[in-house]
Amino acid sequence: MKNSSSSEQQPAIEVRGLQRRYGPAGPAGFDAVRGIDLTVRRGELFALLGTNGAGKTSTMELIEGLAAPTGGTVQVLGHDPYRARALVRPRIGIMLQEGGFPSELTVAETGRTWSGLTSGARPVDEALDLVGLLDRRRVRVKQLSGGERRRLDLAMALLGRPEVLFLDEPSTGLDPEARAAVWRLVRELRAQGTTVLLTTHYLEEAQELADRLAIMHRGRVVTGGTVAQVIADRPSRITFELPERHGRHQDLSLPPLDAEVSAEGRRITLRTPRLQATLTELLGWAAHHQIELGGLDARSASLEEAFLAIAAEADNDNDTDTPALIGSAR
Repeated sequence: MKNSSSSEQQPAIEVRGLQRRYGPAGPAGFDAVRGIDLTVRRGELFALLGTNGAGKTSTMELIEGLAAPTGGTVQVLGHDPYRARALVRPRIGIMLQEGGFPSELTVAETGRTWSGLTSGARPVDEALDLVGLLDRRRVRVKQLSGGERRRLDLAMALLGRPEVLFLDEPSTGLDPEARAAVWRLVRELRAQGTTVLLTTHYLEEAQELADRLAIMHRGRVVTGGTVAQVIADRPSRITFELPERHGRHQDLSLPPLDAEVSAEGRRITLRTPRLQATLTELLGWAAHHQIELGGLDARSASLEEAFLAIAAEADNDNDTDTPALIGSAR
């Protein structure tokens, strides 16, 4: 009983000082991952985000046990995923960016082939049904659309009922309806206790699904936490259009507000750390002057806005060892 309790309290994934270098020492090589720390708790969905070349895929490959780190440690379900692959692999599912299944096999044949390599595999039709491909089971892989191939990748990752599921850009190529279906499935898996580590370029996906996240830039984690924590320091935005200046509105001007104000013609944008208070003051002023604010829109900062700001700040941090081969990081 003690061992079971200890196992439940142990993080699903724990990364300390992780490094990955391509090539030799010196300027001829490239550090794709530069000493990152990550902890993913059991049963949570953790999103790993980053700019192009940030090192996300290199990090994922190390955590999945597909390669040995240059430095640092990785633990998945209490084991080194590279050195103890036989212990870890039956308990995880991996959806790569590209599955690479034989094009001449049918969907069902692909499932049966993969099932034969998977410990404790669920029925193939059950996995296909989870991702909405059951009615395509007799279709050859080469005849599937790009979105259907991504769903087949996900079905194969789910065959072994994984405790930890790795999703590398799962929504690539999916239409909005299929993407929403995948989101529902991922939420259901998480509700059933599956730990999910996700990489995605769709920031809306991370904002919708993630319990916590980390943002990588140039091989390092530059920020992390819940979505609310990551966007907390970013200003909210209020936009509206002032009425045309005529009659009693000729000298209309905004009151002092705790906000950064920018204007484009009659279109006004306010950026403020105090959304509710600023909006209250603005509406009170509009009511006093009996004017209507056209197209009024007020919203908190989005993850996309925070992401772009964080990336820009990281670019301006005077990092003197910025790699010249940034396009090589994955």
